[in-house]
Order: sequence, then structure tokens, then C-alpha cells
Amino acid sequence: MRKDAWNPAQYERFARERRQPFDDVAALVERAPRMRVVDLGCGTGELTADLHAALGARETLGLERSANMLARAAAVTRPGLRFAQGDIAAFADQAAWDLVFSNAALHWLPDHERLLRQLAAAVAPGGQIAVQVPANFGHPAHLAAVEVAAEEPFARLFTAPPRTGSVLPPERYAELLDDLGFARQSVRVQVYGHHLASRDDVVEWLRGTTLTAYESALPPDAFAEFLQRYRERVLPRLRDTRPFFYPFQRILMWARRGDA
Repeated sequence: MRKDAWNPAQYERFARERRQPFDDVAALVERAPRMRVVDLGCGTGELTADLHAALGARETLGLERSANMLARAAAVTRPGLRFAQGDIAAFADQAAWDLVFSNAALHWLPDHERLLRQLAAAVAPGGQIAVQVPANFGHPAHLAAVEVAAEEPFARLFTAPPRTGSVLPPERYAELLDDLGFARQSVRVQVYGHHLASRDDVVEWLRGTTLTAYESALPPDAFAEFLQRYRERVLPRLRDTRPFFYPFQRILMWARRGDA
């Protein structure tokens, strides 16, 4: 079993930068009284609590696989807002939720055509789905990790290559949402520009997200070597400016059923 490499403190080093995409996808949601909401991949729960409050939801469930991240959610649990440990891949509710929400989590799962059908099945009549997924996998910071993982000694240590992105083209999500019977939808690509202190911060950014897949699959000494080689590979590909401008592409999608 792979270890839980998620570190809330590392992830939240860039909490301000990660906040804006959440706010943008949450702004797409149409408010309705007494909504039942599920947040898939809720992380530490703070943003889930904000979503619950902003919607005035009757009930909100935050689902998170990482015990490390979920441990922080106890601090924001309140009546109507609860959290549970679970795998999005095993989420199989049927027509149960007024809003199925997910922020920066679904890219970890394979086969998004099947996954979107699975999530759509959980949306109640007249309900909504709102999702944000990173789509930055062509950036040098992501490509360098894949390259290093294919080299020895790391390649032979992986039982399977770590999955760090399974995102479809935005137009395919639009087609799928239409096929799944959502009467109204919005799908857009947005590039968020982040000013980081230096290019070194890109490594720290990925330490909190993408590189956790490699860390969880490698022994500690091997991951330390992996990280060093990754740093040597990626930094020369990034402009040595202070601040460093880090463009990050994401897909934001929202849709609503018309069968209330």
C-alpha cells in the first residue's frame, strides 16, 4: 500500500494562489435553498466550509482520500457539515446531491469519460455539477517529473508510473455534459498567472501536489535522490527572474440538469 505523502503545510504554502480557482468555480454555482452538497477531494476542509456557508447548504459532505489532509477538517466540522475518508473512484451515489463539486482533485483519476458519467449519476433532478481541474501538464515543471521518473534507478522502483494527470480537452467535457443530459453548461479554460518569489518556488509548489505521487511510491532515500535530480532538470528550463511568473492553466466546468 502506498504511503500518504500529502502534507497540508506544504500544500498550503501557496494557499492564496490556489484559492482563486476555487472561488471561480464556486461562483458558477446557482444558489438554491437547502441544497445537499458533496465536495469530492475536499483536502483540509477549509474551502469546503466556505462553500457550505456561501451556499447556505442544508447538508455538505467533504470526501477526501488522504488521512493527513482530512485530519485538519475536524477544526471546521459543524452541524450540517461533515467529512469522511473515501476514494472518489468508489463514489457511487445515485441522484443524491443537489451539487456535486470538485476542486483540483479529479485529474488524479483515470478515464474521465467514465468518471463524468459516474459523477453525473449522483446529481439529483435539477441539480448541478461544478468542477475545476488543472490542465498544466505540458508545462516544463510537469514534463521534467515524468522524464526523471522514466530514468534509472526510479523506473524499476515504480510498480506502475505514477498518475499525475488524466484531463480531457475542454470541448470533450462539453460534449460529455450534453450527452449526459445537462440542459445548461459552461466550460472554459483559464490561465492563472502567479508571481512567485523565484523559480525555486515552482519546485515547492509541485512538492505539495504533483510530486506527492512520486513520493508516495518511492522509499525516502530514493525520493530524496529523485527530488534532487528533478530540481537539476527543471530549474534550467525556467526563467531566472525575481519574481517568477508561473502561468497555470485550468479547466472550469459547470452544468445543470433540466429535469427538476
